[in-house]
Amino acid sequence: MDTAELQHFFDCCLGHWDIERTYHYLTRQEVERSHTKFEVKPLTPELQTKVLVDNQYDISDQNVVLSGFQLSFHTISDKGEEVAQSLNALFVPKTQAGKMLEGDYLRDRAYEESRPIVSHFRFDPTVSELLMTTPYTQVVSVDSITLVNPNLRIRKIINYDRPPAGESLKNVRLVGFGVEQKVSTP
Repeated sequence: MDTAELQHFFDCCLGHWDIERTYHYLTRQEVERSHTKFEVKPLTPELQTKVLVDNQYDISDQNVVLSGFQLSFHTISDKGEEVAQSLNALFVPKTQAGKMLEGDYLRDRAYEESRPIVSHFRFDPTVSELLMTTPYTQVVSVDSITLVNPNLRIRKIINYDRPPAGESLKNVRLVGFGVEQKVSTP
């Protein structure tokens, strides 16, 4: 499995980012803007192990190259609400079709729910897009990061009501768009 382009994507994501986002809450017809400062660092082997253990995820019988990062962020909404969080994320490629990679996306702490979580990812190197799908208790979050160049990312987030098992996603709760620009200093 060729993971070089996925690793290059993650290498470009390291550093400090300034992010402007707009969230559209469709269930309550509200629009909110926010500003976030992100810091992304490489994931050490010790933290890779922590994420695997926290998620009770066994890779002993798999021959995979793991990629991941440490993420810290601080967000201030236009309403003055603040959120700060740190987490560790690990990507475990499972299949490859052409250049497209798919696999599991593990975090020691989820965004919507404060617990370890295993999600799904798909990476398309032809458009440099990482698509992550996370089934939370109430919603399914579909998060896309497109790396336009090493200093600019475009983000799209769609949260759906979590459908009953076997049914497709259809009821949208939230749509978010973001422009993420790398900065040279925190």
